Amino acid sequence: MQTERPFVMSIAGYDPSGGAGLLADIKTFEQLKVQGVGVCTAMTVQTESECLSLEWQSLNVALSTMEVLMKKYHIEAVKIGVVKDAEFITQIVEKIKSVNATAKIVWDPVLKSTSEFSFFDLNTISDLKNMLKQIDLITPNYNEYKVLEKVNLFENSCPVLIKGGHREDKIGSDILIQNGQEISIEPNDTASDFYPKHGSGCVLSSAIASHLAKGENIENACRKGKQYIEKFLTSNPTLLGFHSN
Repeated sequence: MQTERPFVMSIAGYDPSGGAGLLADIKTFEQLKVQGVGVCTAMTVQTESECLSLEWQSLNVALSTMEVLMKKYHIEAVKIGVVKDAEFITQIVEKIKSVNATAKIVWDPVLKSTSEFSFFDLNTISDLKNMLKQIDLITPNYNEYKVLEKVNLFENSCPVLIKGGHREDKIGSDILIQNGQEISIEPNDTASDFYPKHGSGCVLSSAIASHLAKGENIENACRKGKQYIEKFLTSNPTLLGFHSN
């Protein structure tokens, strides 16, 4: 078994376009020189511009796959993407902690796609409060943050990185809320060259998880993750970005 690169696990959906979900996460891990493994939460039929269908995978299969991988490999960090509801992610987090209590956990809360395809069961949001205390970072976009904030989800919870790509003001400016402080993470000078990208949230959260696995603290991991996503956003003018580091 190779030991030169830390192991990072993606627990996410399968997007056949390769732009988001598991495939995008693995591409990101490879570029950032961590060893990626994956657990599938949902099978989708989609392109970079529309999601046509979604089939949730069994929670039990996901949990058993996680256990096999985590007992074989020392997983330093876990990125969680699209999940069905609060029970699904709560059991995932409990499984991670039961096998490796020190693993860093980043959750990118995919509530609905840009094309308005709904994923997470919003009726279960209030059940997430205890779960959030057990993870290291949640990375909602501006719209998702507003939805989650309505139920006081972030009161006494984990650090939150509010992604700025959907903001109408100061677009591209991310806000890291940690220990009661707000830290602004600004885009670089070429922000005007950014193109919208399918899966950008997946890529950013995977990049952050990769840097956490390599020993960076939350703030530094977020800043380095932003550097990676900015290259992704400027890589070409289409909705499917190119990965490079």
